[in-house]
Amino acid sequence: MDAPEADFIVVGAGSAGCALAARLSENGRWRVLLLEAGGPDEHEDVRIPGRFPNLLHTEMDWDYRSVPQAGLNGRRVPVPRGKVYGGSSSINSMVYQRGHPACFDRWAALGNEGWAYADVLPFFRRSQHQQRGASRHHGVGGPVHVSDLRDPNPLSLVFVAAAQQAGLRPNPDFNDGEQEGCGLIQVNQRDGERSSAAAYLPAALARPNFRAIPFAQVTALEFEGRRCRGLRFLHEGRERQARARREVILCGGAINSPQLLLCSGVGPGQQLRELGIAVVHDLPGVGHNLRDHVEAPVSYHCTQPVTLAAKNDPAQLERYRRERSGLLSSSNAEACAFMRLDEDSDVPELQLHFAPNWSALDDLDLPGGHGFTFHPGVVVTHSVGELRLQSADPLAPPLIDPALLQDERDLRALLAGLRLSRRIAAMPAFDPWRGAEFLPGPDAQSDDELIDYLRQVASTVYHPAGTCRMGRDPLAVVDGRLRLRGLAGLRVADASIMPTLVNANTNAACLMIGEKAADLVLADHA
Repeated sequence: MDAPEADFIVVGAGSAGCALAARLSENGRWRVLLLEAGGPDEHEDVRIPGRFPNLLHTEMDWDYRSVPQAGLNGRRVPVPRGKVYGGSSSINSMVYQRGHPACFDRWAALGNEGWAYADVLPFFRRSQHQQRGASRHHGVGGPVHVSDLRDPNPLSLVFVAAAQQAGLRPNPDFNDGEQEGCGLIQVNQRDGERSSAAAYLPAALARPNFRAIPFAQVTALEFEGRRCRGLRFLHEGRERQARARREVILCGGAINSPQLLLCSGVGPGQQLRELGIAVVHDLPGVGHNLRDHVEAPVSYHCTQPVTLAAKNDPAQLERYRRERSGLLSSSNAEACAFMRLDEDSDVPELQLHFAPNWSALDDLDLPGGHGFTFHPGVVVTHSVGELRLQSADPLAPPLIDPALLQDERDLRALLAGLRLSRRIAAMPAFDPWRGAEFLPGPDAQSDDELIDYLRQVASTVYHPAGTCRMGRDPLAVVDGRLRLRGLAGLRVADASIMPTLVNANTNAACLMIGEKAADLVLADHA
């Protein structure tokens, strides 16, 4: 393979990277090169929604783990990240949630001009094809489909009814600016199949100015003075070089983007020197501000055989292939609720996913038979961690410390979410379905007992962000146009640029970031 050269090199074909690279290629003036460490999203388990758990711990998952978490009794928790076209949007549970508009208004209030909700709404709309049609908050014609559940489980409908009995209002659309309440979620599916960010790529690949190289892991950025001129990457067992005539744009996500910067000599100078890495640019904020959501399961045996327990029955696969419905069309997390804990908060602090299945985020032993699970999660987190290198080797996993539950406010909020889950489960709507409580179990009732349970089982929700955050202060890594502070020819566009974490699932926001980044880049090179 020749040494490629392009106007723009995009590193990472995840949610933001696919959107950004494809949109850049729509301008025929520029040549665009997309490098992805994984391969195409061709595996059947990527397409079938109910099979997404099978993708974890495979070659399509970076399969990271955190460092021991002081707030979790020293446990190390999984940090899965997609290593495939579409990135994490190809291995996640397809939940489409944007976050409350006030989350984006806060980004703008921190000095990031152009990032308020009114500014980013057009990019949310442009990225999607909303099954319900166009509206002020939703668009049609975009690559990534947003659909209602094709075949919702009866238990998910029971959850919505029970949550209303518990005092929550019904909410048919969590993405229209009114986030509080309960309802069925929308999912990134098209006719019952996953619709990931890889949906951007077919049109781009048909253009002569676009090239994508799979199985290409970038190992270092190359600089001439203060300008990034290109990079090195491994491909087919050999190290290659690629040159960028205009910019390199990192879209590796909140783990891989800061790791690549650090390995390339961009980051806290003292940390880099301790590892023998020559400092190109002392930028102290790289790797800091790591944020993630935290949650814990509350689960019950189910007295009727209606859950997803039978999804691997051959008859279900036959039904799915014939009708694109049945248990294998499920996203697992089918219903949701948002709730404020503090009436003065501008956004809900709790998000509660409901799964008509036994499910857990960590390595818990789950019983056989039928069960259902509440996943209360803290989505306004106060615990802030960091990412560091364990060595100068770019192929070595970094040290990931989300600092889960180290802030007492997160612990108290998660405790409130656990009690809310129990309250909803006790409502009359669940009476015909509810068996014995499995987790935390009926013996755990006091605050101390429940806090001990949370420290034993709580885990990240796989929403890492913030490690290359945008802003104007000394710890900001990129500016409001996503350019590296103090360097030229280099940007970051992915979840790592979030100055604060949105209070919901992060994939939709990453699609928006990729869409907006394309407009910023094209405007700067008009």
